[in-house]
Amino acid sequence: MNKFLIVGLGNIGFEYAHTRHNIGFDVVEALVLKHKGLFKTERLADVAEIKFKGKTLVCIKPATYMNLSGRAFRYYIDKEKIEVDNTLTVVDDLALPLSKIRLRGSGSDAGHNGLKDIQATLGTDKYPKLRFGIGNNYAKGMQIDFVLGKWTPDELPVVNKKIEKCVETIESFVFAGLQRTMNVVNTLEVI
Repeated sequence: MNKFLIVGLGNIGFEYAHTRHNIGFDVVEALVLKHKGLFKTERLADVAEIKFKGKTLVCIKPATYMNLSGRAFRYYIDKEKIEVDNTLTVVDDLALPLSKIRLRGSGSDAGHNGLKDIQATLGTDKYPKLRFGIGNNYAKGMQIDFVLGKWTPDELPVVNKKIEKCVETIESFVFAGLQRTMNVVNTLEVI
């Protein structure tokens, strides 16, 4: 199949823009910009369709807030007739250091509410995920403030390099497949 669904997780609203929790939106926006696409507000999401090496990528930023991301995910795989294996969900991950990204074909939600809702909607955790490490550099009891906080000036150079690396990872996933891309990406360290 030549059609893919690329899902960037985040929360709608200016107050959440460019926070750690919205890195999925930022990565998908960078992908669409690189391929000269434009987002349009449609049902349950902002949507852009781009082409890459003969493949069609339907890129979405769900407008349902993080906790209901599964609704937009399900709607677009059904509407576009895309197999779950041809989806990639981009998400922030507290368990990974800032220098890492991790690509997997399945796996738990790890307490992430967006992934939890997608998993509940699909009835499985077997769907590809690209996890963007945000680290866990926060004081006890400050996890929510950290996740919903903006990147520090010291973090931004690494974040920008990782966004670029994530865009390349998505392109590789679409062109070369999950396994080959995992073999390259999961050993990278971006500093």
